[in-house]
Amino acid sequence: MNDSGPAESPAASAEEKDPNEEVGELVGRLVQPDELEGGERRRLLGRLTKALADGGRKAGASGVGRGRWLADVFLSIAPRIPIRDLATLSEHHHGLTGEQLADDLVRTAQKATMTVGAIGGALAAAEFAAPPLLLSAPAQLVAETIVVAAVEVKLLAELHAVYGIDVPGTGTQRAVAFAAAWSKQRGIDPLAPASVTLALGAATKTALRNRLMRTLGRHLTTLGPFLTGAVAGGMLNRAATRKLGEAVRADLRIKRPAVPRPAGSAELES
Repeated sequence: MNDSGPAESPAASAEEKDPNEEVGELVGRLVQPDELEGGERRRLLGRLTKALADGGRKAGASGVGRGRWLADVFLSIAPRIPIRDLATLSEHHHGLTGEQLADDLVRTAQKATMTVGAIGGALAAAEFAAPPLLLSAPAQLVAETIVVAAVEVKLLAELHAVYGIDVPGTGTQRAVAFAAAWSKQRGIDPLAPASVTLALGAATKTALRNRLMRTLGRHLTTLGPFLTGAVAGGMLNRAATRKLGEAVRADLRIKRPAVPRPAGSAELES
C-alpha cells in the first residue's frame, strides 16, 4: 500500500516557502561582476527563469497585472542586491578613485548587462527554432529584465558612493530608494532626505513598473532567429547601461555635497 503522507510533505513545504527568496538569491549571484563561468551563468539564468515562471503562475500574473507583479518582485529582491562601499569598490578596482573608478564601474556594468543579453538571446534563438518551447520565452525575458535591472541599480547605488553622496535609511529603505532612482534614471538628492521615505509611494511604484516594462520590451528583440537575438540583446543592453551611467554621473556631479573630500578623491573635483 502506498504511504502518500511522507511523499506529499516536501511539496507542501516548498509551497510554503517565499517564492521570491530563491529569486533574490539567484539575482544576487548573477549580479556579482566577473565571478561566474559562462556555463554557470547560463544555468543560474535558467533556474531564475523557472523560479519566475512558477511565481508568475502562482500570482496569476498576466497583461497589466504582470507589470504590477514584476515591480513587486523587484522591490522584494532589491535589498538582496550587493552594494559595495567606497573602500571596497576601490579595492576591487585596482585602487582606482574618483572619475576613473566611476568609468570602470560603468564599463563593468556594461559588460554584465551585455553578457546577460547575449545569453538570453542565445537561449531565445534556440527556442525560436523549436516552436513548442516558445511558451517559456516570456518567463526567460522576465528573468533577463530582472537581472539587467539589478545590475543597473547596483551601478547607480555604487556611483553614489563614488561621488560621496550618502543615502540615509535602513538597508531596505536605501534599496527601494535606489530602485526608485533607477526608474527615473537619476541620482538621489542628498538635500531631500524625504525622497527615501517617499520611495514606496504609488507614483514611484508606477514609475518602476513602467521602467521595468520598457526594459522587458527591449528584450523582446532577443526572440529573433539564429544569433540575431543574442547580438541585438547584448548590444541594446550595453547601450542602455552606458546611457544610464552617463545620466546618473552627470546628475551626481551636480548633487554631490560641496565639502572638502578626503585625500585620494581629488579626481572628482573638476
